[in-house]
Amino acid sequence: MTKTALVVGASGIVGSATATLLVDHGWRVHGLARRPTRQDGVLPVVADLQDAAATQAALADLSPDAVFITTWLRQDSEAENIRVNAAMVRHLLDALRGATGPRHVALVTGLKHYLGPFEAYGKGALPQTPFREEQGRLDVDNFYYAQEDEVFAAAARDGFTWSVHRPHTVIGKAVGNAMNMGTTLAVYATLCRELGRPFRFPGSATQWNSLTDMTDARQLARQLLWAAETPAAANQDFNIVNGDVFRWSWMWARIAEWFGLEPAPFDGTVLPLEQQMADDAAVWRSIAERDGLAEPDLARLASPWHSDADLGRPIEVVTDMSKSRRMGFLVYQPTDDAFFDLFRELRAERLIP
Repeated sequence: MTKTALVVGASGIVGSATATLLVDHGWRVHGLARRPTRQDGVLPVVADLQDAAATQAALADLSPDAVFITTWLRQDSEAENIRVNAAMVRHLLDALRGATGPRHVALVTGLKHYLGPFEAYGKGALPQTPFREEQGRLDVDNFYYAQEDEVFAAAARDGFTWSVHRPHTVIGKAVGNAMNMGTTLAVYATLCRELGRPFRFPGSATQWNSLTDMTDARQLARQLLWAAETPAAANQDFNIVNGDVFRWSWMWARIAEWFGLEPAPFDGTVLPLEQQMADDAAVWRSIAERDGLAEPDLARLASPWHSDADLGRPIEVVTDMSKSRRMGFLVYQPTDDAFFDLFRELRAERLIP
């Protein structure tokens, strides 16, 4: 029988990649979003998870075998992040209760599980790298923990299995996404080429020199599907990265070469993208109009604040993947290829010239 999936946040970077993979594997896929985007093979479900009654109504006729939660809403404080995002997960799982409720629920969080929330990002007592799942939670409020607790409580109540997936910075395509380093760097490179600006690494010397890793959205989607179909992965948390490590001093030159740029020398000074791109909205709109691009609104493509948070960290961030590898998840994705695949897709869809 055909398996049915509900992808929550289907219009985002992770959700769209997950929905595509599930369709390719023969699943019947429903994609939930406040404003669904058209995606081949995905049946749109319109719902705002902040509204419990509306969520209940939107999901009344659905009985998915698996649910993939790939969405969150950024708020002005961590207390509000906890209140809003925990409620969204609770409203979703309450709406799916019943004899035909899901058999598996997967929740996507991230490495802020180990690094702390944005208010305390990379500060205080942190676990040693590489980050490993057994290192557990920090003694700090974190909306990821609140989301997990909602899943755990609903699983105990309703009898489904769960998995939690913790990517590092995700590379993938989506418009209007709050955390989108790949597209942000593509837009930044385009602006540097257009204006003759130096293509300068915006972050810290630690990130420039230290080893790090990233997560292709397609790699994350593969692990989500693997966990949903692998009995040994039930009720487990997993880190998920591409499987390689690199230094930004190397990757920056690779990205520059793809865009036909020379990387500017890096002297260790932090010069955030949010500062560099603060006045670029009109320039981008002009480029979009001249070259017939699909999105003239710079704010819907680039998320400088998020890229600055990752590239400006004063600590090394490397992730251990041994747990899922021991269970049989052996997929590998070179990170430079992940960037280049994204850039080609952005160009093909007229999002960059």
